[in-house]
Amino acid sequence: MPHRPIKSFVLRQGRISNAQQRSYDALLPRYGIPYSEAPLNLDEAFGRSAPRILEIGFGMGEATAHIAAQHPQNDYLCVEVHTPGVGSLLKQVEELGLTNIRIVQHDAVEVLRHMLAPASLNGVHIFFPDPWHKKRHNKRRLIQPELVALLCERLKPGGYVHMATDWQDYAEQVLAVFSAEPKLVNTAPDYAPRPEYRPATKFEQRGLRLGHGVWDIVFRRA
Repeated sequence: MPHRPIKSFVLRQGRISNAQQRSYDALLPRYGIPYSEAPLNLDEAFGRSAPRILEIGFGMGEATAHIAAQHPQNDYLCVEVHTPGVGSLLKQVEELGLTNIRIVQHDAVEVLRHMLAPASLNGVHIFFPDPWHKKRHNKRRLIQPELVALLCERLKPGGYVHMATDWQDYAEQVLAVFSAEPKLVNTAPDYAPRPEYRPATKFEQRGLRLGHGVWDIVFRRA
């Protein structure tokens, strides 16, 4: 049986609001970067040289916009396939006057493989990816040894990868996969405290009130 390539998403149809569609149509030409199999010049894309953070799967973009607004010294390359989420983030980019976000609407694994040069990233954020919680679907999860090895190639020495999930068995899997990668070093004895820069989402706050856990895992590139 041929090896199934990792994909960072499952394309689901979602309703896009009128405001999201307007932002998508008006702002994607300015803040979007078309997918290409050629390496991306990040300095040209952002118009400056700065620390670069890749975000894989930003959902509706609330955390992304908050982080970018609080850290204007960094540039954020944000990858998402779902049009409503892209439109939502673009709307927030305009409302907050953000200049340090660029969006690639494509599969993040292919973006990593073809568009990003080795040692080009200072950090990677993967917040609440699809948990594929049924055991027979676990193999579809994004965090697998192959992807982690690719992330390490794209991270600068000292760069970090930060994953957060509210599924304990996924957190356990990620901790094991990250720990098995010789180029990564854990920043905590096991799970990390939520870093100050990652805001707690409304969904997360509700879950915590109901006694649900959230696990942050932060490793650095050796």
